[in-house]
Amino acid sequence: GRRILLSPRGQLLTQQKAEALAREERLMLICGHYEGVDERIIDHYVDEELSIGDYVLTGGELPAMVLIDCVARLLPGVLGSEASTEDESFSTGLLEYPQYTRPRVFEGHAVPEILLSGDHARIASWRRQQALLLTQRRRPELLEKALLSDAERLWLKEQTEEPS
Repeated sequence: GRRILLSPRGQLLTQQKAEALAREERLMLICGHYEGVDERIIDHYVDEELSIGDYVLTGGELPAMVLIDCVARLLPGVLGSEASTEDESFSTGLLEYPQYTRPRVFEGHAVPEILLSGDHARIASWRRQQALLLTQRRRPELLEKALLSDAERLWLKEQTEEPS
């Protein structure tokens, strides 16, 4: 299988990387502890190094668990529906739109009416706009690589020009 060392000096684990790893036949995860792994092992036996973020932990066990969870949920049969992974944060290059559950009104705060309308096209459009806004506000760097139409870019620009 593909031999992966969990290391702070590795390539950052992304959703796209998880999708590629989910297509691998087998993965072998190598976890260093404290000072890491002998460089000779890395040079001769490791196919790649992956990091889960720009910080250091005492060992690679927790990053390995993160990687396992991230990849496993992409495998057929792990989630209730294979469509579950198609429209969520990072799968489209954007953060996911806001989620609402029952009850319809919680402590005086209602679910947006459009979500109760039954108009699937309008709901999809609203969700896309909300994903654009959330991404712009919280992770604007993601918009640089996201696949957006000219109309979406213009709409986003108009949103930032209007007072909140």
